[in-house]
Order: sequence, then C-alpha cells, then structure tokens
Amino acid sequence: MRIPRMFRSTPSIRRTLALAHAEVLHVFRDKATLLQIIAVPIVQLLILSNAASFAIRSAPIWIVDMDHTQSSRALARRFGATGYFDLVGVSDAAAPANEAMLRGDVSLVLTMPNDFEKSLVRNHAATVHLDLNAEKGSAAGIVRSYALQIINAYAAEIGAETHPTESSRRRGGIVTVSRGWYNPTLSYTHYMVPGILVALVTIIGTLVTAQNIAREKEIGTLEQLNVTPITKAEFITAKLLPFWVLALLDLVVGLAVGYFVFGVPMRGSLALLFLAAGVYLVVALAIGLWISTLVETQQQAMFVTFFVLMIYLLMSGLFTPVDSMPRWVQIASEVNPVRHFVTISRAILVKGAGLREIALPLGALAAYGAVVLALAIRQYDKTTA
Repeated sequence: MRIPRMFRSTPSIRRTLALAHAEVLHVFRDKATLLQIIAVPIVQLLILSNAASFAIRSAPIWIVDMDHTQSSRALARRFGATGYFDLVGVSDAAAPANEAMLRGDVSLVLTMPNDFEKSLVRNHAATVHLDLNAEKGSAAGIVRSYALQIINAYAAEIGAETHPTESSRRRGGIVTVSRGWYNPTLSYTHYMVPGILVALVTIIGTLVTAQNIAREKEIGTLEQLNVTPITKAEFITAKLLPFWVLALLDLVVGLAVGYFVFGVPMRGSLALLFLAAGVYLVVALAIGLWISTLVETQQQAMFVTFFVLMIYLLMSGLFTPVDSMPRWVQIASEVNPVRHFVTISRAILVKGAGLREIALPLGALAAYGAVVLALAIRQYDKTTA
C-alpha cells in the first residue's frame, strides 16, 4: 500500500515543520509572550466571569419612613434582611433620598406614607412608592421586580392582597406606585451611549499612546530623542498632548452622534463634562505611557493594553451595572478610573448632575491621574536612561 503523496515527508514539509518548531521554541523562550498567551486569558476569565453578570446583588436602597410604626419598620427590615438590597440610609423626609439618587448612591427609594399602618389596620389599600434610578436602563426593572417580591411576601404574611399598579386605585392590600427617574422609558441607548463614549476616548488615550511610544522604541528614534537637549517634561508633553486633543475631538463627535442619532439627553453642563474628560484623559494617557515603559514592541503594547482595557471596561459598569457584581468586585472597581468617568458621564448627560454631585468620582480621577502619571514618568526615566 502506497502512502499518499500529501503525507510523504517531502523537503517542503520538513522545512515547514522545522520553521514551526523554531517558532514554538521562540514563544517558549520569550517569557513575556508566553505569559500573555497563557496567564492573561486565565486572569481575564476568572475576573470577568464574575463581573459580567446581569443578576442584581445588593442594590443600594434608601427608605423614607414617614409612618414610624411597627408595620413600616417591619417592611423596612424585610428589605434589609434579603440579599437583594443594601440599606444605605433611612429618613422621614424625601430630600436626603432625592440627593442620594442624584449622586447615584442608590438604585431604589422606598417611601411609606404617614398613614401606612392605619390603612392596613382598616383594611384599606396601603400605598408604598417605589422611585427607581432608571438611568441604568433595564436593570431598574430587575430592581423593581425584587422589591415587589419582598412587598408581596410581607403582604401575604399579614394577610393582605397586593396590587402592584401604576395607578392609585384602592381595592384592599398594598398598592405600589412606581416611577422611573432620569430615564422613564428605560431606553437602553440612554444607558449605553454615554458609556460607549468613555470607551472611545479610553482607546485613544491608552492604546494609541502605548503603541506610539513603543513604535519609537522599535525604530530607534526614542534613543535619538533622549540624547537631544529636550527635557523629559517637554518630551512627554509633546507625545501626550496630541492624543489628549484628539480624544476630546472624538468626544465632541460622539456627543453629536449620540444626540442627533440616538436622542441621548444632555441635561447637564457640557463644559463640566469636558472638564471631567480632560482630567480623565490624563489618567488614560498616563496608563498608556506606563504600559509603553514595560514593553519593547508595538505587538507587546497591544497585548498588554488589551488585557488592561478588557478588565477596566467590563468592571466599570459600562455594560452591566456595578450592583450586579460580587461585593469584592465592587470594592476592587473603586480603583478603576473608567468606572468613575462612566459614572460622571451618565450623571451629567442623563441626570443633569452638577459639580457637587460628581465631586467624589472627579476627585478620585484627579488623585488617580497624579499617582499613575508620576509612576509612569519615573518608570520611563529608568527604562530610557
């Protein structure tokens, strides 16, 4: 029986196998490439599998208890005892809850009026109000369904019949009156477009910066620049400033598309948004500069940046709400600059938030930018001296 020609060990096959063997040896000898191929996907899978979830865990809730009775406190305890909600605050007035909602600190405000227990005792329809942070789109519907489950269980326990409705009709039991704030139609585009804009400026600020400086290393011009009279500050400013401007121009184009094509509201100050974007881009550029100090080629820069951006974007609340992530992921995401700018972008555009409401995430971005830029400059000095 003759072996088919295609399976014979011809010189062409031997040369191909020899070259493939050489490539395998090259990969295994290059520790950086081997780490990117094996370790990076494992880390991404372990982290992102927990982050990319649509289940809501520990949604922050504020309870406005105007009744101060045993019945109202019992219902409040029901919300605090479940694993669905995290009780942020309790008050007897709506103003503190409204401020917390505007800041984005809560996803739901439960209001029990001052005749809540009296209505139940008299077998009338006791009314509770559910004010939802609808900025998060469909996630608000999930939060509302969780709240209704708890109210249903409480009503069944006291022998009342629940009637979730948008009207105020009274038929006996507990009536829930729901209202969505900021995005009453639960439009997913209003939730996604501000976040996508953040992703666009992040790619410009981080990936292109890292690749540009890595390219300088590859072609040898970086060493030539280092021996010129130009100072380190002048070099870094000259390298980063064009991408800072280009990213802001991308933001302008993106805002125009979001407004005219998708109808995204722009309720807040655009000047404040661009101020926040300018601060955030310092962070993104610093991360790109830092990555460029760790790599030698554009390919390595692309791999490392892809790894960082994947984790940053999926742990930022861009695609899935931070409320849906495990508690440890929520805590870890506090050091994620993308999360803070996503929060700022949605707060200004969708909710019309002002400087006071975004002061905390804006301050976090400023601190993060100062630290990362200082580390990147120091690392750059070491690797190019």
